[in-house]
Amino acid sequence: MIWNVKDIEVFEAEKAYIDTAVIPVVPVDFGKDIRVSAAQSEFINLLTLHLERQFKGRMMMTPTFTYRLSESREDGASMLSRWAEELSESGVKHIFYLTSDSGWKQVEEMLGDRLIWVPSIPLENLDDQYKHSIMEDQVKQLLNVIVQKWQKNS
Repeated sequence: MIWNVKDIEVFEAEKAYIDTAVIPVVPVDFGKDIRVSAAQSEFINLLTLHLERQFKGRMMMTPTFTYRLSESREDGASMLSRWAEELSESGVKHIFYLTSDSGWKQVEEMLGDRLIWVPSIPLENLDDQYKHSIMEDQVKQLLNVIVQKWQKNS
């Protein structure tokens, strides 16, 4: 389920079956790291789209959490924790933060067992067919991580 009115209506009606939320976490930079920022955003957003297709009806994708690369990850971790609290209060049992920025590994202990870091793959020079093929492979690997976290947190 993605963050739109139609899917949110389904979420509200079927809350008992939708126990997982994924928060895509991407940097925004308008200076020297603008290309890094755009590449990570493209990668995570495409990965999120493929992940949502795999788990439609069980998983909700929230809006993307964006932050400036120059901001402290500790401040970002606090804000992400507040997002997770609100999601938990709404009945979501499992919450994951999906990022390709390795800087989040520095504050992993603040995020509990929710952080999923996936190294970004450069997509800018690939045809759409290859992009989607790569994303399907990434989702297969991500499935194992998510299932392990579900089992650990159940």
